[in-house]
Amino acid sequence: MSGNGSPAPAGQPPRQETAAERADRNYIELLQELRVAQTGVQILLAFLLTMAFQSRFDDIDRFERATYIVALLLCAAATAMLIGPVALHRRIFARGQKEDLVRFGALMARAGILLLFLAITASLLLVLHVVLGRPSALVLCGVSAAVFVSVWYVVPALVARRAD
Repeated sequence: MSGNGSPAPAGQPPRQETAAERADRNYIELLQELRVAQTGVQILLAFLLTMAFQSRFDDIDRFERATYIVALLLCAAATAMLIGPVALHRRIFARGQKEDLVRFGALMARAGILLLFLAITASLLLVLHVVLGRPSALVLCGVSAAVFVSVWYVVPALVARRAD
């Protein structure tokens, strides 16, 4: 294999792969990540879509209805972003734009994960508000959001910084 090689973990020699091979590998890794996120966002969206058709839905108050709408729209946007790389791939397939596909697909994935975090938080707020009332719902949502931020953003940032 020829090529400049790609970055490798500290203390390891660079990979010997061409730019095209690196783009192929990066796209495969992106797809693996998206498969996990897509499943979660699709389940959440299905749950939210069916809520409005439940008999008890008419009993929710204005705050809960607004929270539901926000959660539903955030989840729909997350779904669009997390499935977006597939649509992008279909459009530019076999056009020699794999590096663009990886770059824009990764941007969509990051945006989708942020939107999914917000959709999950809003969904939790809705359910906890119905079950426990506003004060407890806000506290538990704050704790949950802190866990998500820690696991999805802080820990990865610390691990990345450690590798640098």
